[in-house]
Amino acid sequence: MTVFEIRDALGLVPLHEAEDRPVTGGYAGDLLSWVMGRAQSGDCWITIMSNRNVPAVCSLTDAAMVIFAEDVTPDDAALEAAVDNDLNFYRSPLSVFELCAKVASLLS
Repeated sequence: MTVFEIRDALGLVPLHEAEDRPVTGGYAGDLLSWVMGRAQSGDCWITIMSNRNVPAVCSLTDAAMVIFAEDVTPDDAALEAAVDNDLNFYRSPLSVFELCAKVASLLS
């Protein structure tokens, strides 16, 4: 499954779109140091964190996409960094729990 296929399947709101790429797993977490040590390249990262450190962690882990749950909108610095680093950032009204279940179902 790819980023754009997940976007379409879940009705995600694009905040910034980069290249369509394969999504090979998922990770949910809000403690950025924890995510840095555990998220894998190609993951769909689900979070409610919205600060400028999210794009840095996304780049560091090579996550395929970030979904901000519960209609969280990243701050301006985070969105600017997503554009500058060409990262796939999306928003959803669903909870972290609901998004995890749906992404896991799509990837299985």
